[in-house]
Amino acid sequence: MKPLPILPAATLLVLSATSLMGEDWPVWRGPTRDGISVEKSWKISGEPKTLWEAEVGLGFSTFVVAQGRVLTTGHAENKDTVWCLDAVTGKEVWKHEYPADLGDKYYEGGTSNTPTIDGDKVYHLSRWGDLFCFEAASGKIVWQKNVQQETEANIPDWGFAGAPLVQDHLLILNVGKAGLAVEKATGKIVWKSDTDAAGYSTPFPYTRGGKKLVIVSSGDSYTGVQVEDGTPVWNYRWNTRYGVNASDPILSDDKLFISTGYNKGCTLLKLTDSQPEKVWESKVLKNQFNSSVLIGGYLYGIDGDQNSRCSLKCVKLEDGKVAWEEKSVGFGSLVAADGRLVILTEKGELVIAKASSEGFEEITRAQVLNGRCWSSPVLANGRLYVRNAPGKVICLEAK
Repeated sequence: MKPLPILPAATLLVLSATSLMGEDWPVWRGPTRDGISVEKSWKISGEPKTLWEAEVGLGFSTFVVAQGRVLTTGHAENKDTVWCLDAVTGKEVWKHEYPADLGDKYYEGGTSNTPTIDGDKVYHLSRWGDLFCFEAASGKIVWQKNVQQETEANIPDWGFAGAPLVQDHLLILNVGKAGLAVEKATGKIVWKSDTDAAGYSTPFPYTRGGKKLVIVSSGDSYTGVQVEDGTPVWNYRWNTRYGVNASDPILSDDKLFISTGYNKGCTLLKLTDSQPEKVWESKVLKNQFNSSVLIGGYLYGIDGDQNSRCSLKCVKLEDGKVAWEEKSVGFGSLVAADGRLVILTEKGELVIAKASSEGFEEITRAQVLNGRCWSSPVLANGRLYVRNAPGKVICLEAK
């Protein structure tokens, strides 16, 4: 039996600190893709302590965090920029700029897509189909291409918005009617779908019957396709006004929850080996583009569109019954960690509340940002990252 290596004291300190602080958040909606962080020993109360601030440009991208780096995107002077910042200090590690239209159709415009970190690589898809593979440490471009031009897929009214999804050797993108797959090592197209406009959600992976599948949205439906070859397994028609199927589906065993805004509502489906079966459908919870979280059989999410009277709701997944409603939150986004909700309102209020079906129980509330705030907060390694549309990023202490 080989003796165990004796680690230097500095290494032991780093490992100990890392284990105490929490876990990285390398992909959209977190490692479990459900908006729920594994952070345990975190706390925010009173006026949160700001660790650092940064300016990244106009946009609605949120954050991914891994290996001491935090990435987001922004737009300025007819260019989009992928920013890589030091997670501890906020200092620029690297950035990559490329020409891009503002795309200010009915809103400010700017970037929408959140990058994806996969080991030592970073993948990014722009609103207009520019696809990049970077070295995570340096920002060096490994490969790049424009998948919209290559496939001639229709660009949705507000551009492509879903984050890239890594599945084994493939990169799955919400481009086309039912997705697109490229080799993550080279960018070579492996399979593609019809050119009809995609929806705005991020491809969502799941396994059924030993087969790897992914759920992608289009302007009028959600489709389950096989990862390896893009073969559609099922298609559920879900026609939302303006084709804005933007929020991500939520999976619980064989039940799939879908919710969209513009007075469309939500549905719970039972997945089968072929076409899903509807369990219930309602207008009780309408997620315009920020998804709910599912905790203990209850959904917590924002009901309503950003230009309407919105509220935070708690809804039972099983039957769609409302457990409670809290109107003081209004429009915004949220994630969860250790039985608590981390909510960022559209007006920049940070609200921490218990995730309880018994009623809304606020723990703390503080004004942390001004300007429009649509991007969901990210809690990782004892730090909370938030931003507004103009591009102000704040890192708050949460440990």
